[in-house]
Amino acid sequence: MTSKITVLVVEDEALLRMNTVEELTDQGLEVVEAANAREAIAIFQSGKRFECLFTDVDMPGDVDGLELATMVKDAWPPIEVIVTSGHRNVTHDDLPPRGVFVGKPYSLDTVGDLIRRLTAASEQFHA
Repeated sequence: MTSKITVLVVEDEALLRMNTVEELTDQGLEVVEAANAREAIAIFQSGKRFECLFTDVDMPGDVDGLELATMVKDAWPPIEVIVTSGHRNVTHDDLPPRGVFVGKPYSLDTVGDLIRRLTAASEQFHA
């Protein structure tokens, strides 16, 4: 039996976050949610481990999703990072190593498939 892939979803728009959490959970992923980068950092500092971070770029507060992605990747290199935005054009240079950008609007089926592909590749890479 394989364990569930654990994903932290960071999105400040409550309805979008709730829908994302529900859809990804229905796809068999274990999902934890945060409304902003500071909340996400506190969750990471609690010691819970994640295979993937899925974060929006534009959020209220002093840390945006790109900064969060870099901080998390620096602290926990094996994690896969997916960044999304409907307002900013994110380039490969903006992302942490092996980070992936998905523009809004996105298909949650596509996001779920991407999470599974990235984490499967990561398991092979770190095995």
